[in-house]
Amino acid sequence: MIRAWAAKEQGGALERYDYDPGPLPADEVEIAVETCGLCHSDVSLIDNEWFVSQYPLVPGHEVIGRVSEVGAHVTHLKIGDRVGVGWYAHSCLTCHTCMSGDHNMCSDAKGVAAAHQGRFGGFADKVRSQAAWAVKLPEGVDAAKAGPLFCGGITVFNPIVQNNIKPTDKVGVIGIGGLGHMAVKFLRAWGCEVTAFTSTEAKAEEARAMGAHRIVNSRDEAALKAERGRYDMVLSTVNVPLKWSRYIAALAPRGKLHMVGAVMDPMPVAAGMLMDNQRSVTGSSVGAPATIATMLDFCARHDITPQTEHLPMSKINEAIARLKKGDVRYRFVLEADFD
Repeated sequence: MIRAWAAKEQGGALERYDYDPGPLPADEVEIAVETCGLCHSDVSLIDNEWFVSQYPLVPGHEVIGRVSEVGAHVTHLKIGDRVGVGWYAHSCLTCHTCMSGDHNMCSDAKGVAAAHQGRFGGFADKVRSQAAWAVKLPEGVDAAKAGPLFCGGITVFNPIVQNNIKPTDKVGVIGIGGLGHMAVKFLRAWGCEVTAFTSTEAKAEEARAMGAHRIVNSRDEAALKAERGRYDMVLSTVNVPLKWSRYIAALAPRGKLHMVGAVMDPMPVAAGMLMDNQRSVTGSSVGAPATIATMLDFCARHDITPQTEHLPMSKINEAIARLKKGDVRYRFVLEADFD
């Protein structure tokens, strides 16, 4: 029996919920949860913002824990290994996309907290994942803080890899929050010139402390216009619509406006702005297991950790209420306290 916290209706408070997961599939591992980060995507699932949620729903997709059981076909993990699991818990592993190393784009990919796909997430004492998606933590990564790396972290690290960002590139980050603060840290360590776009003065100072070379007030039209033609990539981590034309105009030749924030409104983009200087608008979400492992090694080498606040998992509803108000710097990590 797995003990968990579940939403039993759309937008409902999380309640204690126990369920029987059945026999462990041969290609999966069961993980004794130590911590699980709280992401805004958990709130989106609870509130059914993406129109896919089914209830009861156990959220949580930034899991750190130790392998407590291994399936019959699992050979690379053993009981006691400390691993992390992020947004996905399954892909087919055999299609052309998976075999090309893009497991996160597999048409059969299943989320770790996707009740509509028959899976329950990490706000629990145990969680299950296909072994390929359970990535071992290397030495030098702080396990207590590592949970948010498995969603927020890989979400902003993957664009650096996919867009072939060079250490000499100039990159802007829109939004210094749960995603953006990690993007600033990664890009500074990567060697880039990093500009933070934010309208909050307190966050501006924090962004500088995290490694931003420059700050631009995102509500200052004159300041935005002055950035014209500067950036090899602008990474948007926000989930609200902005004047995207300002950021497209800020791109250098062949520059990219890369979206990782789930903005639900359509983006008005004039074709001429893209044709001029071969600019583009791109997007991505999370990353493949191999890219997650690379990110963890990069974090260990450069001593990169998310900025976290820790609460017992039994205070999950308090954490969600504070997240909705933006009252966290910058990610909550919930510590399993079922015993």
